[in-house]
Amino acid sequence: MNCPTFAAVVALWGALVLGSPAHAAEQGTAPRADGFVGCQDAKKDAALAGSLCARFSAPLDYADPSREQIELFVRKFPAPGRSAGHVWLVAGGPGESGASFYPLLKTLRASFPGHDLLIPDHRGTGFSSRLCQKEEAADSAGGAALEGAEWATCFEALESDAKRTRAFTITHSAHDLRALMERYSAGQKTWLYGVSYGTQLVLRMMTVAPPKRLDGIVLDSLVPPETTEQWDLSHRSAVVDEVGRAVLARCDADPACRARLGDSAVAAMQGLVDDPKVSAAVPGGHPKLFFGALLDSPKLRARIPLVLSGLKGGDLKPLQQVEQELEALGAQFDRFPQASLSIPLVAVISASENNARPGLTKAEVEAEAARFLFVSSLPGQLVGRTSLAYPRDEWFGKSPATLPPVLVLQGDMDPKTPLAGAQAHLRLLPEAAGVHLFTVKGGPHFLLFTAPECFKAAVSTFVQKRRAPRAACSL
Repeated sequence: MNCPTFAAVVALWGALVLGSPAHAAEQGTAPRADGFVGCQDAKKDAALAGSLCARFSAPLDYADPSREQIELFVRKFPAPGRSAGHVWLVAGGPGESGASFYPLLKTLRASFPGHDLLIPDHRGTGFSSRLCQKEEAADSAGGAALEGAEWATCFEALESDAKRTRAFTITHSAHDLRALMERYSAGQKTWLYGVSYGTQLVLRMMTVAPPKRLDGIVLDSLVPPETTEQWDLSHRSAVVDEVGRAVLARCDADPACRARLGDSAVAAMQGLVDDPKVSAAVPGGHPKLFFGALLDSPKLRARIPLVLSGLKGGDLKPLQQVEQELEALGAQFDRFPQASLSIPLVAVISASENNARPGLTKAEVEAEAARFLFVSSLPGQLVGRTSLAYPRDEWFGKSPATLPPVLVLQGDMDPKTPLAGAQAHLRLLPEAAGVHLFTVKGGPHFLLFTAPECFKAAVSTFVQKRRAPRAACSL
């Protein structure tokens, strides 16, 4: 599913509400052939220190490799000392680059001790070949992000070169990942981690073109089954609203929280969205969207009642503080030039494979949103994008025939990939090698980032001791 991680949500919310930020035009490296060399940007940011970079040439279309070739960018963080093996880190999105992992290296090192970390940018993202070659170029007006008139010319280019546009599929990305793993990890002990949309891509690769060697897979925030309409992107607001109402219900069950609001939290939230004057004080004037974005952070999620209380009493300070903290969380990812979410790739893949209602209209989206207190922007973004869609191929909805040991980490308050959807997906996976579910109680999306201690405990046990961790952890 289209399931951007927290960094991407902040970036997307910012693009919708505040305007897309420009990024400096800068490439990470200029490696020789397709081997790893020192990254040119490794000395410009402490998070990238010691990293090596490579560019790998791959077919635009694996069914016709004589056509255009694209470049795939990979960054490697070598293990300190002797390497115990490789870990491939597959980002979410679609549209999210590998830069979403750069600020999280400390947690990753502790979770996969002694391993080289290899982080590719999916086709269409980061420093890999982009869909809109001119508008998403590093030296364009907005850098990797679209800015101003680039939005129109980019989508015009997508329409005019439909054959190229429709080669940016999940299945081709799956072949990319397999090719990268075979090129750079052949014969090595190898682990594979995917988050959110990255879990969909990992499982597509394991279905279409599994690598020759793979010792285990970690899936963080597993997407629902592709063929299940209940949790597809067109219903994302319903998923967000369910989690948001659960947060409000916790406040209502706490006498002190309820007393602070002077009424139920549900009534306070309803009063906010019904009052145009108060709503206008919320960033962008879209309280349902703004409060929906807060659900991805346990810390900010817990502050929702305090913000509601402040707004009810005319005090904007709690709201302003939460807004600043939300932007600060995103800024630690957004500082990398390749970090901008690729909206063109989001549009193409979402319209093609993660939208069960291609005929959805703006009026229907608005009518559904009227029933919710918390919403996502994604249903609205699906409207009118059907012309960009590519046909679903034979692999859509299929499951891998075999899998190595798999650890699935899932939060029970995930506003994007709900626990029930992950459980439904698990029932479709082969069990021969062992598929283990680890639930984080109170956990939201992207547990590597939002629940690092639970993540480290579970993953290090799985990788080092080669056994399933205990079944649950609490924030």
